[in-house]
Amino acid sequence: MARRRGNGEGSIRRRADGRWEGRYTIHTDEGRKQKAVYGKTRKEVAEKLTDLMAGRDKGLIFDAGKLTVGEHLKQWLADAVKPSASHRTYSTNAQQVRDHIAPTLGRIKLKELRKAHIDRLYREKLDSGLSPSTVRRVHAVLHKALEEAVKGGLIPRNPATHANKPKVKQDEIDPLDASQAAAFLKAAKGDRFEALYILCLMCGLRQGEALALRWRDIDLDGDTLRVNLQLQRVRDGGGLRFSEPKNASRRTVGLPQRAVSALKSHRKSQLEEKLAAGSLYRDKGLVFASKHGTPIDAQNVVNRYYKPLLNRVGLPPIRFHDLRHSCLSLLAQRGEPIRDLQALAGHATAAFTLQRYTHHYDASARRTAEAIDDILPDES
Repeated sequence: MARRRGNGEGSIRRRADGRWEGRYTIHTDEGRKQKAVYGKTRKEVAEKLTDLMAGRDKGLIFDAGKLTVGEHLKQWLADAVKPSASHRTYSTNAQQVRDHIAPTLGRIKLKELRKAHIDRLYREKLDSGLSPSTVRRVHAVLHKALEEAVKGGLIPRNPATHANKPKVKQDEIDPLDASQAAAFLKAAKGDRFEALYILCLMCGLRQGEALALRWRDIDLDGDTLRVNLQLQRVRDGGGLRFSEPKNASRRTVGLPQRAVSALKSHRKSQLEEKLAAGSLYRDKGLVFASKHGTPIDAQNVVNRYYKPLLNRVGLPPIRFHDLRHSCLSLLAQRGEPIRDLQALAGHATAAFTLQRYTHHYDASARRTAEAIDDILPDES
């Protein structure tokens, strides 16, 4: 006998052939429809029903019989992404759908989408000049959208799961060595953004994290700061927006004395700018702000201040982000514990940190080999 869960919540029964069957209701343009899932055990069917109805309740309520890929993507963006993701994530996903996925796959019926269609999409994008990393981002969006279709009971499996994603060669990190880093900081002395450079080069902050700092995030007496936000430019005219970083990126960072001194000097200069601007100054409590108190565009810092500074010092034209890489690389070369680097960087796992900076541990590895030789010398 079926054990009822309640109206629209599904029912489970054991079939004559010994399998378990779960039935649930979805609402379509043509009215209510009954759908079924099957499994070897009651528990397996119950778990499937829970996942399917969770997807249904997010708003993915169409019957895949007539639904196109384009319609599903539009519904997924509106009902699953927009309410829960950051504005930047939603904007990026929508751009991938609009520019890359929908033009090629949009008219195909969702139930007829196959791995071959997706492989062809990726091949066309690579042939058109898109980089492998960009195509992989397209894949990530498409896979996520199709996974919601699976959870919603619209399709039995995700055709993007086994699609041929292009391989991406990890970019070589081009950090500053110790002498170059020292020369850079010496040249930055007194620069309007000296404190910003120090926080990225000596504390490993991302540029967006540093530009989102407020004075309340910094404890100059305790020599620490707290990363709570990031500042990013949203595509398609979205302007600058503050957003919460990933969980691992929320962290407390210790401040070296050079950073404390630079921040104190920077705060003094900022107060002078505030007095000069008078009523035009819009104080938002930002550590790094324009002369009128508003947030600063990262690209403006790069083009107007950072690149000219590199040129003056005669350093290679490294990316601003490579200041952060330089910090972590220098610490790795010194043999600092990988867990400490992970915490400083705000990486989700120590494995990622080790993979990213493993080649900088060569000197440390040599030292450990020499140490064990000293402990257990060859006396033959």
